[in-house]
Amino acid sequence: MAVNDVEHCEQHEVHADMVRKVTAEMPDMDQLYDLAELFKAFGDSTRIRILFALLKADICVCDLAESLGMTQSAVSHQLRLLKQAKLVAGRREGKQIVYYLADDHVRTIIEMGIEHVNE
Repeated sequence: MAVNDVEHCEQHEVHADMVRKVTAEMPDMDQLYDLAELFKAFGDSTRIRILFALLKADICVCDLAESLGMTQSAVSHQLRLLKQAKLVAGRREGKQIVYYLADDHVRTIIEMGIEHVNE
């Protein structure tokens, strides 16, 4: 899409009250950076597949890799990134680590995303 194809105001007029409202409610730059990083974690289809699997069940790396047709190494790499983003967590069960969604916010984001793409 060319720049000229983007709709814009025909007359330049700044609405100071609207500008004040937006700037007053804008999160600080650190929060916006963290939010962008969070959404980057959702920006990979492999990580989305992992999150969707974890939406359905808490699961160990072996079973997750088998379910997704991936190597354990590849799954572990993606889980590390998801863990750094605080989207998943793991617990030891004997000799296995079972992964799960970190909290209900993650579940909500995934469910809302699926709902949105199905509209």
